[in-house]
Amino acid sequence: MSNQQTITSQSAKPQLIRVAVPCPLRRTFDYWCPASSILPPIGARVLVPFARQKLVAMVIDHPQHSDIDASKLKSIHQVIDDQPLLPSSLHKLMLWAAKYYQHPIGEVFATCLPTLLNKGEAATLQAEYQWRLTELGKKEKVSIRKNAIKQLKIMQLAEQHQGLITAWLLKSNDLTVSDLKPFMNKQWLAQEIIEPQQADTVYEPVPSPYNLNSEQIEAIKTISQSFNSYQGFVLDGVTGSGKTEVYLQLIDKVLAQGKQALLLVPEIGLTPQTVKRFEQRFNVPVAMLHSGLTDRQRLNIWLQAKQGLTSIIIGTRSALFTPLKNPGLLVIDEEHDLSYKQQDGFRYSARDLALLRAQFEQMPIVLGSATPAMESLYNAKQGKLKLLKLRKRAANAKPPHIKVLDVRQRHLNQGLSQPLIDNMRRHLEAGNQCMIFLNRRGYAPSLLCHDCGWIADCSRCDRHMTYHHRFKRLHCHHCDRQVFMPKQCPECGESELLPIGLGTERLEEVLKQQFPDKTVLRIDRDTTRRKDAMQQFVSAIKNDEVDILVGTQMLAKGHHFPKLTCVGVIDIDGCLFSADFRAAERTAQLLTQVAGRAGRAEQKGEVIIQTHHPEHPLLIDLFTQDYQSLSDKILEERQAAMLPPYYSMAILRAEANDLALPMQFLSDVAQKFTGYQQAQCYGPFPAPMPKRAGKMRAQLLVQAADRKTLQSLLTPNIPLIEELPSARKVRWSIDVDPQEVF
Repeated sequence: MSNQQTITSQSAKPQLIRVAVPCPLRRTFDYWCPASSILPPIGARVLVPFARQKLVAMVIDHPQHSDIDASKLKSIHQVIDDQPLLPSSLHKLMLWAAKYYQHPIGEVFATCLPTLLNKGEAATLQAEYQWRLTELGKKEKVSIRKNAIKQLKIMQLAEQHQGLITAWLLKSNDLTVSDLKPFMNKQWLAQEIIEPQQADTVYEPVPSPYNLNSEQIEAIKTISQSFNSYQGFVLDGVTGSGKTEVYLQLIDKVLAQGKQALLLVPEIGLTPQTVKRFEQRFNVPVAMLHSGLTDRQRLNIWLQAKQGLTSIIIGTRSALFTPLKNPGLLVIDEEHDLSYKQQDGFRYSARDLALLRAQFEQMPIVLGSATPAMESLYNAKQGKLKLLKLRKRAANAKPPHIKVLDVRQRHLNQGLSQPLIDNMRRHLEAGNQCMIFLNRRGYAPSLLCHDCGWIADCSRCDRHMTYHHRFKRLHCHHCDRQVFMPKQCPECGESELLPIGLGTERLEEVLKQQFPDKTVLRIDRDTTRRKDAMQQFVSAIKNDEVDILVGTQMLAKGHHFPKLTCVGVIDIDGCLFSADFRAAERTAQLLTQVAGRAGRAEQKGEVIIQTHHPEHPLLIDLFTQDYQSLSDKILEERQAAMLPPYYSMAILRAEANDLALPMQFLSDVAQKFTGYQQAQCYGPFPAPMPKRAGKMRAQLLVQAADRKTLQSLLTPNIPLIEELPSARKVRWSIDVDPQEVF
């Protein structure tokens, strides 16, 4: 299909068009295009009547005939685009993804397009504005009344950001453009149009400020040989080995060819610091795509990339669907990360779809990680991807010394052993920073009545509620239910309620007691809710304003803290004993990534892992060998157990007010799958957490020898499953290639 498809004007008679409507139905719909209207090309948007609504739909086909009686077909209201909205490669990717993940095609397009395009906005660049503090505004700050909270906040923001206020800054601080009107009327702020940065016609390559080692040079050379064609690479580099520098060198070569690069990162917190590094390195337009942008900003960046006005696009999972005029390179950083898998709605894997997109657009793709996913290593063993290894740390950095500390029979002060405290004190006295890792936020994971044993459970989930000391609240991290902490036990009326267990908030408290003269910073989801909070925290750490970090896995991803030399891991034992077959892989990845934060500069780092199970095989294998050796062992176990990546898997989940309803529905589904000897069904079973958000849940696992066999089972049966009488009594979904089985 060509992007410049000819448009038929003034047809002699109405023409049929087939569209994908954003609704939860796994089918397309036929409409008439009136003779008075142009025939919209495949890939264009149209406004259609649907039930009692008017919805923006995507044209999928121009069929000659319809299965619906012609007299019953409706006509479209409006043709929105006279050209295809997406490049043919992306349009093809959407169709493939809808079929493979068994998701309604209309919702797939709606998920992948900017919000304003789904609302019918024209696909044209519009002006964006920013507001600059004038000289008069700088002088008049003192005249703002103390009770004018918003005006004081706006003035403070302007001063913190070099006198400049952007739309993103307003949004992230719960402000609107209308809040600026008093400043505009008094001429304290001047409105400016943001002119899109134009790419230079002739790009001058940028010399690297670093001396590359032989492994980096070989990786760059090998990947560069695949420019202008498809080839997938797994860049397996230990933490601190300079993977980002390899990306930068490759992008430099891509830009010299007049092409664009797309880089995906796992966390929104990593995006600003990555963009800053790229902007400092390259004198070309660099765009940032993430959920913190306004709808207009996201659409403008999307269109600029499509028109080739932006050379480098950096974003999280959904940035994969950004169209590129001249695609040259696709990079997935920390490719093993779970965040690349969408866990609700359109349940796609950005990593897997990125491989297919690179193939469609004939460009190389690099999957970078210190702990590659088992699927990526398996594909490398099968010859589908090329494995490139970086085993040397960059800039002469030494690998950290790792110690597994047996804490059995040791006294623990709120989870901290004395040897760990002593080691932290030694590193702090040397002027370095320490990090304590605990993958559990809140103050305590449960609240217990000392008199009768009552535990604060969530009334909507089969889980305890987490106690948050700062707000004196109980919070369910599964359904988001929050209640104030009771003053007395609801069972016996006594007032002695004890926080049981350890969370990052409690750990922060005890560290402040142990090191009263040091600055302790906690980084978790609770402290980084503000849009720019993570960026400010990272800057503070790098500026040596923080001595001790306490945090969850947010700290384990891609951060470079030169003065961080000591890392302590608290309460990892729960991860060592899990029923999920991916638990060993995830724990090994987490520990390796956390350990990799230590000693990334010239000073040697130290990692102390507290455990009650020092003899556990995973800990022994991981720290007496390396991740590569452990991954080989995990793959052997997966093959013997007939698990992914050697076998393909899908999970059907259902929920209702009564557990009997999802169990009955999934039993009916299992009956549909009988007779397929190449596939196996397991279940239905109640979900590991049967009750969540007030609903009772069950699941059915389907497994086959390969993806093709699994699809041959699912594709003909999903439409039949939708028609089951029991399907109308539940809410159900299907997850192909699930990353979380439990």
